[in-house]
Amino acid sequence: MADSIDRLYASVITARNRDPAISRTSKLFRDGVQKMAKKLVEEAIEVGLDAVQMNRESVILESADILYHLAVIWAECGASPADVMGELDRRERIYGIAEKLPKHPNSAQGRRLAAYRPRRKAV
Repeated sequence: MADSIDRLYASVITARNRDPAISRTSKLFRDGVQKMAKKLVEEAIEVGLDAVQMNRESVILESADILYHLAVIWAECGASPADVMGELDRRERIYGIAEKLPKHPNSAQGRRLAAYRPRRKAV
């Protein structure tokens, strides 16, 4: 699977500078990271809805779309499949492959999420 994702990522990088009129990937780069993120979220929602309906074929097709949109976002953000695989390897060493990294209030992710939470007014 890693080879396929590496090839997909390389294809995204190559397509970045093509004519947006003929390249969907190039158009996404032209439209910006907000559009890229929106497309990723749309695909994730579709996978979730298809999963609830136990529609195996649609889950597979939409999952492939998610991987494509992830590759586009990785390229835009300067991340690579190797970076993501490195993080998975790190987590496996610490927590085991089935575990997701625990959320800590002092983590970088926690600080980013806090920036989006509404602040309460002092009473």
